[in-house]
Amino acid sequence: MTQIAGVILAGGQATRMGRQDKGMMRLGGAPLIERVIARLSPQCAALAISANGDLTRFADFGYPVFSDGSIEPQGPLAGVLAGLDWAARMGFEAIVTVATDTPFFPTDLVTRLHAGSSPQGFGMAVTEAEGRRFWHPTFALWPVALRDELREALRHDQRRMRQFAESKGVVPVVFETSPSFDPFFNINTREDLARAEAMLTS
Repeated sequence: MTQIAGVILAGGQATRMGRQDKGMMRLGGAPLIERVIARLSPQCAALAISANGDLTRFADFGYPVFSDGSIEPQGPLAGVLAGLDWAARMGFEAIVTVATDTPFFPTDLVTRLHAGSSPQGFGMAVTEAEGRRFWHPTFALWPVALRDELREALRHDQRRMRQFAESKGVVPVVFETSPSFDPFFNINTREDLARAEAMLTS
């Protein structure tokens, strides 16, 4: 995966967690973002963090940290654009994004998103249950070539990740789940954090 970089989206507002910094919340004694880094870094040629606020709080992790450049929160698509601009400067063809509050995502995420992509479309993670399809738009492979179109979409206040992705030919890449484990389980509440602790020990 020498042509693909990883970008951790750590700029969420965490409104259901009292606006605490999710990335620095501890799971099993370690910050959430540390667990995400450990899971993603072996899958990518390089890694960076897209965040808001005081960027120095992530400096000790040893990876580039950049802001999405927006004064008002524009959602994760702004973080994707910041990641694409960074990747372009670094000479990468694509990035895979992950969310900082989802610590159990697949260890073969990048490989499978890359395999599911094509010149006509790029891969985005989905799961299926009870005949329904669930999209996980923060887990996707984004070609650097999309960055100018994404910049224009944000300029016109288009902030929905899936809507933008579908307009650019996104390809759903199915990942397996089980009744007891969803690899894209994300932590939004204190109850979710307690559930994640139980998942970690089991």
